[in-house]
Amino acid sequence: MKRYNFKNNLVILFLVTLLSVTACSFTTKDFDEDSDRDQVLIELITYVIEQGHFDMREIDDDFSQAVFKDYVKGLDPIKRHFLKSDFEEFEAFETQLDDQINNKNLIFFDLTVNRYKKRMAEAKAFYGELLEKPFDFTETEQINTNYDDVDYAENTKELKERWRQQFKFSTLSTFHDLKEEQEQQIEDGEDVEVKTDAELEEEAREITRESTENYFDTMSDLERKDWFSLYINSIVSQFDPHTNYFAPQDKDRFDISMSGKLEGIGARLQKQRDNVKIVEVISGGPAWTNGELEVGDLIQKVKQEDEEEPVDIRGMRLDDAVDLIKGPKGTQVSLTVKKVDGSTKVINIIRDVVEIEETYAKSSTVEKDGDVFGIINLPKFYFDMQNYNNRNAASDIKKELERLNEVGAEGLIIDLRNNGGGSLSTVVDIAGFFIEKGPIVQVRDAKNNTEVLRDKDADVIWDKPLVILVNELSASASEILAAAMQDYKRAVVLGSEQTYGKGTVQNVVDLNRWMRNSSFGDMGALKITTQKFYRINGGSTQLKGVESDVAVPDRYSFIDIGERDYENPMPWDKIAPADYKVWEGYENLDKVIAASKERLSSNKQIQLIEENAKWIKRQRDQDKFSLNYESYNEEMEMVENMAQRFEGINKFKTNLTYNSLPYEQTIMQKDSSLTQKRNRWHESLAKDVYVEEALNVLKDLNIAKNSSKLAARKE
Repeated sequence: MKRYNFKNNLVILFLVTLLSVTACSFTTKDFDEDSDRDQVLIELITYVIEQGHFDMREIDDDFSQAVFKDYVKGLDPIKRHFLKSDFEEFEAFETQLDDQINNKNLIFFDLTVNRYKKRMAEAKAFYGELLEKPFDFTETEQINTNYDDVDYAENTKELKERWRQQFKFSTLSTFHDLKEEQEQQIEDGEDVEVKTDAELEEEAREITRESTENYFDTMSDLERKDWFSLYINSIVSQFDPHTNYFAPQDKDRFDISMSGKLEGIGARLQKQRDNVKIVEVISGGPAWTNGELEVGDLIQKVKQEDEEEPVDIRGMRLDDAVDLIKGPKGTQVSLTVKKVDGSTKVINIIRDVVEIEETYAKSSTVEKDGDVFGIINLPKFYFDMQNYNNRNAASDIKKELERLNEVGAEGLIIDLRNNGGGSLSTVVDIAGFFIEKGPIVQVRDAKNNTEVLRDKDADVIWDKPLVILVNELSASASEILAAAMQDYKRAVVLGSEQTYGKGTVQNVVDLNRWMRNSSFGDMGALKITTQKFYRINGGSTQLKGVESDVAVPDRYSFIDIGERDYENPMPWDKIAPADYKVWEGYENLDKVIAASKERLSSNKQIQLIEENAKWIKRQRDQDKFSLNYESYNEEMEMVENMAQRFEGINKFKTNLTYNSLPYEQTIMQKDSSLTQKRNRWHESLAKDVYVEEALNVLKDLNIAKNSSKLAARKE
């Protein structure tokens, strides 16, 4: 059984990051073969969790209430189907679900699904009349999109009014986009048939109608097993955010994603209420190459290159949205995206497969004040599942370190920003390149058995200054490396206030291993949290992540993006520290850190980035929107103006020049595509204020001449 580490996961994954490979052992159990398949599945999953979860939570009334809340919210996230009377009827079961789970009772599940189907049919019958007449965008009207604060509709009349407002909001947004597009075409001198506002409103309303019809068609195709997967995941997610059930069809997608052969835009998506959110841009993929899509963006519409109009995917199932976004290599998809700063942008991406080479470590040199420094970018901690001795992150990093030594680099930056994790073995090996023998990370299981993973090789590849760059998206394995180097005082960690904060280990368990009777069919798989990571100083990386020595704001500083922002995260805790000795190589570490903080406090670029981050936070917190065109247009103009104001962030440039190492320059003479990729990376580095400050830190760090420089295990 393979163990996997996920930075985040709710439904469908485009990319899975491997953590380590272990055996997963659970005792066997007999199940009543005459039971209903769903009853057996509940019994099977609760049994596996009881046997293997790191922190088994008691299934009691509190647990029941949490399942109730998450499941009902998952069924109707924006409260446009259930009435208040439905919810009140459901509430009778709020503290009974623990008993129903233990007794394999599905009364509550059946009630909610049947009621949902009934309300869906009713909405399908009346939505057409709401879109027959034009919307009046001159009225003063407002919609509240904070659905947690909105109660369920009292009656059908109130529910229809809720649908009307949502239709009007969607139509207003499209109307605004169509009007803007027409004005731009006229300004550009294009030969365009000018449409009146009434015609544009009708066109926008028709797009809303088509989107709604697609929504109802999609929901009509759902089967009982789809709803049951939602119910099961509402149960298992109470243990922690990373324990997740894969239904057979989702397990197939999981297996496919492991092959790395999916063609598409190269991003991992997550359902967030009615929106499709970007949660990871995969290094080497087309979205990464394009450079315009970023974590936190919401995809609203998808347009194929051979179609005239985009499809609105808000409210669409994630599976179906994914099917629209992915496609054959070489084809173009146009995504209408609401950016993290609130602005709207159409991004054109040519679909492709992930370029494997761009997921590997790469290095560059840069000269500053007469000294040569190196930078290594590591997108993930990769390895070959079949044979660890094949190419992996550790072996590649070692080669790059040796090459940087050969060219006389005086200091090194390891860039772990956006690195979501990977192989634990490679982390231990990489950490060992910077210290003598010693512990790197501690791993504890549910029975409080603690294993200390050590570097056992006394050789040190790099004994010069080291800075590690991190951000809020540096997760899991990245946090282990940064934490170890920080605990040893071997490196200065520079970046976000804290990293992602995922300090848990998951196993993916095939549930079919317990089933002797094949009449139930494929039972799917369960991803279950079985272990927890701890730093060598004893503190967990869970929840708190790694706090940077030099904390610097970035565009994600004030928005919900880390482990702490999910429901039911496992807590931070502490165990006994491992036996280790700090590095004694720096003679001015504290002074350098203080000087860096002082420099950054008056850095104009950093101040602009922080201002932008606060603006993004305000935009994402906004939940009331005008349904009056003039007011809506003023708001959109203000958003666009602010977005333009912050374009200066991307225009920042240092006077530093980056160069590939000699071995790569030789390859580039014959490979123009590699030249283009490296030029793009070097241009990005030259605009990077964080890298610039990391170089300042390296320049300031002094190696002690009369000390035992290398960290080591205490004897």
